[in-house]
Amino acid sequence: MRILFVHQNFPGQFLHLAPALAARGHDVLALTDEKNERASPVRTVRYAEPPELQLSSALARSYAEHAERGLLAARGCRALRDRHNYTPDVIFGHSGWGETLFLREIWPEAKLLVYAELMYRTHGQDVGFDPEISPGSDGGRFMTVTRSAHLIQGLVQADAALAPTTYQADSFPAELRSKITTIHDGIDTDHVCPNPNASLTLPNGNVLRAGDEVISFVNRSLEPYRGFHIFMRALPQVLAARPDAQVVLVGGDGVSYGSKPKDAPSWKARMLAELDSKLDLSRVHFLGRVPYADYLSLLQLARVHCYLTYPFVLSWSLTEAMSTGAYIVASDTEPVREVVRDGQNGRMVPFFDVPALSAALIRGLEGDPDAPRLKATARQTILDGYDLKRHSLPRLIEWVESFGPKV
Repeated sequence: MRILFVHQNFPGQFLHLAPALAARGHDVLALTDEKNERASPVRTVRYAEPPELQLSSALARSYAEHAERGLLAARGCRALRDRHNYTPDVIFGHSGWGETLFLREIWPEAKLLVYAELMYRTHGQDVGFDPEISPGSDGGRFMTVTRSAHLIQGLVQADAALAPTTYQADSFPAELRSKITTIHDGIDTDHVCPNPNASLTLPNGNVLRAGDEVISFVNRSLEPYRGFHIFMRALPQVLAARPDAQVVLVGGDGVSYGSKPKDAPSWKARMLAELDSKLDLSRVHFLGRVPYADYLSLLQLARVHCYLTYPFVLSWSLTEAMSTGAYIVASDTEPVREVVRDGQNGRMVPFFDVPALSAALIRGLEGDPDAPRLKATARQTILDGYDLKRHSLPRLIEWVESFGPKV
């Protein structure tokens, strides 16, 4: 088979799948944005980065930006077809940025698959969930509708779609849900595993080791969508109760989801200003974004891993923390409930309940008698249903290959 992957930040969710298909003898090619600097595990071609559009209406800009990226991706594919006589049997693209919108017009006979990560909805998900940060409004809901247009169009055009969790699959309209198969991207449990000898050197030279009183909090960006403001507000009580505790936060100061605060340069700055004099900052360590090896060591050595999220896309960091056998304290929100069960493989607290979060973190630090069982069950949860080599990857390969030419 000739298989074309399309992802502006390739390899993204196709990190393991693309090279695995190539290893099985398929001709695998990836199309990505010309400014994508990530290393690729397969042969790659690039399309021109979309220009910044100058439109007065934010509603129009949302769809126009996705359509423009789709146009440039289609032009790249047309060049592959016309100049290099390239025709794929299967196209598998992420639908989130509009890249697959026009590919049916380039190769009508190819099977078009899309990675359906999440459908934006005006009710029941992130919109209006946190009134403090983003109160629900007609304008916000209107914007959500326009942000959904290209996702619906992409799924309508596709032959089939893939989502990593049931929650994310169910975010799509019922009339399109039948197109979506749920298979998690997979966790390499052989590599992401417990390590009693894990250690991490902090910027100040101090070395943290497994067994120390450490709380880990990890996200791509430190922002409200991932409960950063709630977590920070829980820390004064935790640090007061546990004088030896160290808190390590991994994540950038920018915004991956939502918007920047109006009264500060970043959410980190906003929360530090709010909690001024209430935090012992000698024990709160902001590492920014770190190499994967350091991130993994932190998960392995932390006595407690805290994960909070709006009703939104589930983070890899939670499933990877569970794979390391971490003691999990997580928000009782719908995407988390799919993998964490309170009292069975972690502890769950209501997202907005700061005192409950503080108490749960303290309980984990001081030595929850159920910790060994919770940690072992957390890892077993990943081994049983999310293991890359034994579960996810074989299923992903079988799913893609099922759309190839019948012989």
